[in-house]
Amino acid sequence: MVPDAEFGYELLVCRWAELTWRPDGDPTPAIVGRQVGTRRRRWDTVVVEVDPDGFRRRRALGDREIDRELLGIVREAPPDWEWYRDALPEPDYPWRYVREAVHRAADRGLIDERTSGDAGGRIEIRRTRPYPDWVRRIVAIENKPDLDASAAAALADQLEYDVDAGLLDETWLATEATGSRLEPALRREIPIEAGIVLTDFGTGVDPESGTVAWLPSDLRTVGNGDTGGDAGGGDGGGGDEDGDGSDGDAGSNAAATDPDRETRRLVLAERVYGRGWRSFHDTMRPDCRHFQLAHAGEAMRPHCAAKGRCPTARECSSSCPSVSPEPPAWRTQGWPIEGGPGKGITRLLERRRERARYRTLRR
Repeated sequence: MVPDAEFGYELLVCRWAELTWRPDGDPTPAIVGRQVGTRRRRWDTVVVEVDPDGFRRRRALGDREIDRELLGIVREAPPDWEWYRDALPEPDYPWRYVREAVHRAADRGLIDERTSGDAGGRIEIRRTRPYPDWVRRIVAIENKPDLDASAAAALADQLEYDVDAGLLDETWLATEATGSRLEPALRREIPIEAGIVLTDFGTGVDPESGTVAWLPSDLRTVGNGDTGGDAGGGDGGGGDEDGDGSDGDAGSNAAATDPDRETRRLVLAERVYGRGWRSFHDTMRPDCRHFQLAHAGEAMRPHCAAKGRCPTARECSSSCPSVSPEPPAWRTQGWPIEGGPGKGITRLLERRRERARYRTLRR
């Protein structure tokens, strides 16, 4: 079953990663996100490998994402009551915005807040629990089902950025298996530090749907000359004789000199934690009577009965000529009002996300 669009392929890759991570080693507790990233780069799939004990403590802080503003407050909140201006580092923006973030953090139960009894009525804070060290590694996967030499050239710059940015631990490329050895042109274009996995979703998604064709480098050490290699034990150099690690120096140096790197990594991990990859119902129209969920092995993806295929997020919108909102009678079923099939699909996807989170804790 080859998806009709890259969007459908992306969902299948996310489910495969959730089932089988790591593809080149022992099973590793991880959570999977889709279409998350930074201001400069958005990735198709992001896999956050977690420490189970730290992840359990992170879950105690709630299921919602802790954004960048709140993250600084939660991490720096003192164990005992202290004026928030003394407790928190000097910001590079006005303190009034910090005060607003303090209120938001307190409203969510992430910290305790009170007004002191002195004449100034200062706002004091203390932590409810320490922010845990729960992120082990962050891995990005770029998805391209119909990869050819021209597509590989277009992806090269993106993957080079991933290698050099110093934010990721690994970067991968996922593409459909063609039954033949990867073209030499593809290997010349794709950075040798990027791993390559070949997928076969002809019968749906299962743990065996992906095969590693090229092992990735650990991007934390590429500056020291550590490079990936052929998973089959072939030439081990990817046909590139100048893999001296010079491309990785920028990323390695950036990781070493950027004091904000750990914060940026945590912000990215928090986005994955809060949004997951089954959030496509937020950008599509599950309340359309044509919207369905189709099984693809151990995965589920959207299906449009009007189009007879998996729609893209852009197609499945209010501007679609075939959109047909559920009748009001459907939306008022149940007591209290629980909504029609669209609400049921949303609840189903949310339950599947919760099950995946609990499965991560059990690994």
